[in-house]
Amino acid sequence: MKTPAPGRACGVVLVLLSLATLQTLRAQKNDIDIYSLTVDSRVSSRFAHTVVTSRVVNKASTLQEVTFQMELPKKAFITNFSMIIDGVTYPGNIKEKAAAQEQYSAAVERGESAGLVKATGRKTEQFQVSVSVAPAAKITFELVYEELLVRHLGAYELLLKVQPQQLVKHLQMDIYIFEPQGISFLETESTFMTNELAEALTTTQNKTKAHVRFRPTLSQQQKSPEQQQDTVLDGNFIVRYDVDRTVSGGSIQIENGYFVHYFAPEHLATIPKNVIFVIDKSGSMSGRKIQQTREALIKILGDLGPRDQFNLISFSGEATPWKPQLVAASAENVNAAKSYAAAIQARGGTNINDAILMAVQLLERANREELLPPGSVTLIILLTDGDPTVGETNPSEIQKNVQEAIDGQHSLFCLGFGFDVSYAFLEKLALDNGGLARRIYEDSDSALQLQDFYQEVANPLMTSVAFEYPSNTVEAVTQDAFRLFFKGSELVVAGKLRDQSPDVFSAKVRGQLHMENITFVTESRVAEQEEAFWSPRYIFHSFMERLWAYLTIQQLLEQTVSMPDAEKQALEARALNLSLSYSFVTPLTSMVITKPEGQEQSQVAEKPVENENRHRNVHSGPPGPLHPHLPYPPHRTPWRPTPPDVMPRLSATSFLDEHDMDLRIKETTMASPHHAPIQPPSVILPLPGRSVDRLCVDLKRSQGPTNLLSDPGQGIEVTGHYETEKGHFSWIEVTFEKPQLQVRASPEHVVVTRNRRSSAYKWKKTLYSVMPGLKMTMDKAGLLLLSSPDRVTIGLLSWDGPGAGLRLLLRDTDRFSSHINGTLGQFYQGVLWEPLAAADDSKRTLKVQGHDHSATRELKLDYQEGPPGTEISCWSVEL
Repeated sequence: MKTPAPGRACGVVLVLLSLATLQTLRAQKNDIDIYSLTVDSRVSSRFAHTVVTSRVVNKASTLQEVTFQMELPKKAFITNFSMIIDGVTYPGNIKEKAAAQEQYSAAVERGESAGLVKATGRKTEQFQVSVSVAPAAKITFELVYEELLVRHLGAYELLLKVQPQQLVKHLQMDIYIFEPQGISFLETESTFMTNELAEALTTTQNKTKAHVRFRPTLSQQQKSPEQQQDTVLDGNFIVRYDVDRTVSGGSIQIENGYFVHYFAPEHLATIPKNVIFVIDKSGSMSGRKIQQTREALIKILGDLGPRDQFNLISFSGEATPWKPQLVAASAENVNAAKSYAAAIQARGGTNINDAILMAVQLLERANREELLPPGSVTLIILLTDGDPTVGETNPSEIQKNVQEAIDGQHSLFCLGFGFDVSYAFLEKLALDNGGLARRIYEDSDSALQLQDFYQEVANPLMTSVAFEYPSNTVEAVTQDAFRLFFKGSELVVAGKLRDQSPDVFSAKVRGQLHMENITFVTESRVAEQEEAFWSPRYIFHSFMERLWAYLTIQQLLEQTVSMPDAEKQALEARALNLSLSYSFVTPLTSMVITKPEGQEQSQVAEKPVENENRHRNVHSGPPGPLHPHLPYPPHRTPWRPTPPDVMPRLSATSFLDEHDMDLRIKETTMASPHHAPIQPPSVILPLPGRSVDRLCVDLKRSQGPTNLLSDPGQGIEVTGHYETEKGHFSWIEVTFEKPQLQVRASPEHVVVTRNRRSSAYKWKKTLYSVMPGLKMTMDKAGLLLLSSPDRVTIGLLSWDGPGAGLRLLLRDTDRFSSHINGTLGQFYQGVLWEPLAAADDSKRTLKVQGHDHSATRELKLDYQEGPPGTEISCWSVEL
C-alpha cells in the first residue's frame, strides 16, 4: 500500500462524531459515479465495530470535487478515516486537539476554507470532507467507528443511516451479531423500505448469532419507473435485539485478557418511589411547549404505581406546590393531579433555584415525619426550557445550593426543553446529584419524548448496587458502584485480568431491593469464555480491550462534568492518553487527514458535545453555498395508487349479490356538479363468504372511546374515538398480545409502543418493520398495515379525500375467531340478512346477535385505495 511522501501532502483536520450510518456522497449526476458502497458491522457482545467503504470514479473529462458525508451516532468514536486515490493512501492520524487546532489555525491564516460539523438529529451528528478528483480517477473512502450499544427499555439498537443520493451498482450492508448469552429476539426497521426492497433483505439467526444482509439491485433501488435515476434509499435502517438472561448475577465474558460483566437481572419487584415533578411554566414555555408538557404530565401521572407517592411543583418567578406534602398515587389523587396539570398556564420568569429547593424540602419533611415508605426511592424530575432569570441566577451558585440540599439523599433528573437552555448547566446539576440530563427536542412528539424518559426511571429495581471482584485477579476496573438500577436498562463493568488470574473468575453484586439486601454470585471459566470468541466471522480482534477503553473514556468524560478543575485536568489527561492509545476521536482529540498535493482545503471537524447549542457547533468558511455545483436531487413524491400487493383492488361488481345485479349501473353514475360529493362511510367491513360481501357502517351517535374490535383468539383489540361532527376518527388504537405491541394513530402521527418504548412516525413517511409475529409497513400514500401470516390484517389510513381524516381498514377477516366482539366485531358473528323488501329493493334488514338493523343501499366513496377514492354501491347501516 502506497502512502504519500511527507512533503507532498497537506493536512486536513477532522474531528468526528458518532451512530452507525451509511455515508452520503454528494455528486453531480453522471459525473461522479458511486459504483460500490458497503457497510460491515460486527456486534460482539454489544460492542459494535462498523466499517463503511465507498468507491467512486470521476467519469467527467474535467476535475471534479467529491464530498464524503457521514451521519454518525453521538456515542460512537471514529477510529479511522482514509482515502485511497489512484492507489495512494492518505491516512488519518489522531492527535491531541490542541496540536490539531494549531495546524488548522495555520491553514485558516493562509486563507484556506474551514470544514463543517454539525448536529443533524437527536441521535446523529454529521461529518464531511471534500477532495478533488482528476478525470477517470478512482477514489476509495473508508471510515471505521465503534460504539457500545446501550440497553434502553429492554433492547439494544444499531442504527445505520442510508443516503447514497444515487443508484449504486454494488450496495451491500452486512450486520453480524454474536451474543454468547443467546439472542432472545431480533427485529429490523426501515424508513425507506418498499415491498420490492424487502426482497433484498435477509435475516438468518441461531441461538447466539444473527446475520442481517441488505443487497438491493439497481432496479430495486429506483424510486419509480418515471424516476429511474433517483434512488428510494434515503432514511434509517435499524436492527433491534435483546439477549437471554438465565443467570441472575449477570454474564461475565472474557477475551484476550479483558473481561466485561453485564448485569440486568429479571423478575425483580419494582421499588416504590416518591417522585416530585418540577415543571417550568415561565412565559417562554407558552404555546406548544406547555401544551405538550400538559399532555405528557397527564399520561405520566396515569402511569404511577399504586405504591408510589408524588407531588407537583410548577414555577415561574415563584415556585408553587400542588399539595403541601406528597400524596399517594390513588385514583382520586391522580385524577385531581391531572386536572391541575391540564390547567397549568405559562407566564413569568424562571426561578429554578427555589423550585428545586422546594422539592428537596418536601422530601426532607416527609422523611422526618416518617411519611416515606420504608425502602422506597426518592426522585426529583425537573423540566425547564430556559436559563434562570429570577431569584438566584448564577448557575454555579444554584448547583452548589442544590447539591448541599440534596446531600446524596435523592436523585435529580433534568430535562432541557429545546435549545434555549444551557445543557451544560442541567447536566452538571443532574450528575452532581445521582441523576442524568436529557434534551427534549421541540417537535410534534415532544410529549412522547417526555413520556419515554419517564418510562426509563419509572421502575427502580435495586439501589446501592456494588460489583466486587477478587483484588488479586483484576485491575483497571471501570465504574463498579451505581446508585440505582432501573428495569429495562443494564449495568456494565469492564476491566483487565491480572497475569496470574485463576481458571474460574468469580464476582459478587450486592444491592438493596425494596425491603432486603441481596447478593448475587456468578462465576465464569476463563478458558471456556476465551474459546467462545474465536469465531473470526463475527468477531474483530481484541474487541473486549477496545470495549474496556471505550467505556473507560466515556465514564472519565462524564466524571469531568462534576469535578473541580484540579481533578478535572487529571481525568481529562487519562481520557486523552487512552484516546490516543486506542485511536479514538473523542472531544479531546482530532483526526488529521492528509490530502493530495495542491489541495489546500484544510478542514476541522470537532466532535460536538450535547451542551452546545445546535447553532454554536458549526465552524464554517466564507459565506455562500458549500457546494453549489453538487445539488441534492429534488424530492418528488407524486401520489400513486397503492400497488396490488399492498391492497388488492376491489371490483365494484364483485360485492353484489344476485338481487343487486340491476344496480351495477350505479357504479358508473356520474354525480351532477350540483349534488353534494359522495362521502366515505365511517368504516367499510369486508364480509367474505357472505351473500353480501361488504358492509358500510356509519357511526352516527357520539359514544366516546369505543371497543371497535376485540378477538381474544387472535390476540387483537381495536379501540377508537369517532367524532360524528367531523365524520372521522380522532384516534384509533390497536393492541396485540403477541408480540406485546400497541399502535396508536392520530391525525398527526402514529405512535408504536413496545416494552414501554415508544416511537413516533409521521404519516406518509415510508416504514417497514419486521418483528417476531408481526410486520408493520407504511407507504407514502399514508396507509399503515399491521399483518402476519395467520392474523387479520389491520389497516390505518391518513385519508386526504372527501371527509378527510383517520380511517380503519380490515383485510383477511375470515381469520377472525368465533370469540370476536365489539361495535364492529359483532358483524362477524352470525349475521342474518332478511330478504329484500317487496316495496323497496334498496332496503333490507340484518339480524346481528338478536338485534335488527336497517340497511339501505347507498352510493358511498371507497377510501381503501387512497385518494380520490372510488364510488361504490354498498349496503349501509347506521349505529
